[in-house]
Amino acid sequence: MNYLALDASTEACSVALQVNGKTFSRYELCPQSHSLHLLPMIDAVLHEAGIKLAELDGLIFGQGPGSFTGVRIGVGVAQGLAFSANLPVVGVSSLQAMAQLAYIKHGQKQVLAAIDARMSEVYNGYFVLDENNVMQAQKGEAVTPPENLAQQLSDVVVAPFYAVGTGWDAYPEKLSEKSGEQLLALKINEGSPDILFPSAEAMLAIGKVKLELGQGVSAEHAQPVYVRDTVSWQKLPGK
Repeated sequence: MNYLALDASTEACSVALQVNGKTFSRYELCPQSHSLHLLPMIDAVLHEAGIKLAELDGLIFGQGPGSFTGVRIGVGVAQGLAFSANLPVVGVSSLQAMAQLAYIKHGQKQVLAAIDARMSEVYNGYFVLDENNVMQAQKGEAVTPPENLAQQLSDVVVAPFYAVGTGWDAYPEKLSEKSGEQLLALKINEGSPDILFPSAEAMLAIGKVKLELGQGVSAEHAQPVYVRDTVSWQKLPGK
């Protein structure tokens, strides 16, 4: 099965294409210019693989949380491509993708992802590897003041975890306040996380399992996940 994954939910912009078991990918840090890079990156991997969009079996997109503008760009591009080629789509969490990348790169099976959400908050989620080698959230993803992260996850984080995401660098003092000491005692990697952003390759690993389980939906049902409920989403005109 051949799948395309794309993500623009954070400062990173990435695409990954799986064709006949081979993966072709592009990844670039390009804050505030995703709209200029995403489609050319998709064209590049399709050309490199020698395949047309209509020959794919499904499309995977980064659904957030993350940058509101970036998430909208990613979902909009996914909808447009899926409509044009009549492809089923699935969304993948940016937090889950970072956790999956920690498993792919380091074999980590318990991961706490925290992305800087601005406004003195972090998007966060705690993930554990399942029987399909896919990272699964142990609690609903949330947006939380960093000083409250320990309390937010106290009922699910019971084992040493690997930390990923920009939140750990953005709020080190608040995360290390007295209420967070017990949580940080379970953090096994020191210093700045080596995984700061999600990647389409990790989303590909998650999304293809969802598609093969029949969880794909039509393009008009592609939806973002902002976590903050104060932000509204407008679908494509007429859809």
